[in-house]
Amino acid sequence: AAGPAAMAPAEVPLPKEPAPQAVPASDLPMKVCEVARNTRADSSSGLATAGFRTAKHLLPEWRQSASALYHQASAGRQQAERGRAEAKELAERAAATAQRAQQDSTATLSQRLRDTHFWKAELQKEIEDLEAETGLLAAQKLRLERALDATEVPYAIATDNLQCRERRQPPDLVGDEVERELLKEAELIRNIQELLKRTLMQAGNQIRLNRDHKEICEMDWSDKVETYNIDDRCGRYSNQSTNIQFHPGSVKLEESASTPETWAKFSHDNIYRAEREKLASINLRALIDNILHDVSEDLRMQCAAVNEAFAKHCEELDDAKHKLEHHLKKILKEIGDQEANIAALKQAIKDKEAPMKVAQTRLYDRSFRPNVELCRDETQFRLISEAEELTQSIESLKKKLLESEQSLRNLEDTRMNLEKEIAVKANSIFIDRQKCMAHRTRYPVVLKLAGYQ
Repeated sequence: AAGPAAMAPAEVPLPKEPAPQAVPASDLPMKVCEVARNTRADSSSGLATAGFRTAKHLLPEWRQSASALYHQASAGRQQAERGRAEAKELAERAAATAQRAQQDSTATLSQRLRDTHFWKAELQKEIEDLEAETGLLAAQKLRLERALDATEVPYAIATDNLQCRERRQPPDLVGDEVERELLKEAELIRNIQELLKRTLMQAGNQIRLNRDHKEICEMDWSDKVETYNIDDRCGRYSNQSTNIQFHPGSVKLEESASTPETWAKFSHDNIYRAEREKLASINLRALIDNILHDVSEDLRMQCAAVNEAFAKHCEELDDAKHKLEHHLKKILKEIGDQEANIAALKQAIKDKEAPMKVAQTRLYDRSFRPNVELCRDETQFRLISEAEELTQSIESLKKKLLESEQSLRNLEDTRMNLEKEIAVKANSIFIDRQKCMAHRTRYPVVLKLAGYQ
């Protein structure tokens, strides 16, 4: 007879535990366990266990859960070991990287110090050169001022000579070679004064530019000195320094920061511009030397030319008078002929008025012909042509009249100029010899005109 023992589940073999650290943990397959059932009619085992079977796990399920936990523990241990090894390697690599980065930074700071020192030395040399050059240019500027003051005496002599000659009585007042030379001398002195003033202004501007570029170089030099001290202090920092601290906000690039190329170009451009101004100052000093030498020579040569003109003029007074009178007679005759010519032109224009009236009246009356009689016949064309020819003749005569009147005005101006030129006689020799030439003995010497005294 079959009893409760016949309903017990069959024995299931235990699965093997996985080898540690060999394969990854995974869920084991489920094995379905079948329980032998008593199917006879008098069996009651199914009714006895019906209320407890669904609330409990099977033994294989329990074993499977334990095996999964073993797998999870093994995998977690392996992951932790790998993490510790990676952390140790990362820490060693980070330490080496930090040391190498600090060494590289120290090396770049040393190179930066050498670059800064180079530009600082170049700037200092340029500052000293500019200061010396500015002193030399200031000395040349003083020579210019002395030379400009020395030109006052020759200018006063020339203007006094011109004024004395203006006091000659008519008809002896004439614009002769002496006056031209005196005017040339006065113009030369004015031009020299303007040149010296412009050169003085140029020298002043150059001195200001020298000082401005010297100041720019000094500011750049001062920045280089401050930067050198900062980089030198930074190069002395180490991990054992006591005055280091965190500055999180400094780990960024300023938008206005320069690049190494623009940094070097800035100092290079400053030195280049300063060197250019120094060369300009040297050239200006050489130019000032040439100007003062040429100015003194030109003034002495013009003074000699004026004195020679004075000597010759006294011999030419009589001859000049006769020539001017001869030309005046010719001008007067030409003026009379031109006036007659103008009167003839006016009469010719007036004579053309009657023919013009006839032609225009004929054209006007013929415009009233009726209907088809208003014909463009040969007569009409000839009348129009006649009117146009008369108009052109009148315009030509008027144009010639304007030219003749302008020529007459020019002749009148020439006549007046000749009459003024003839006014040179009685006291001219006294004024030229006793007044003007005696005054010219006070002309300054060359050294004074060159700015040395």
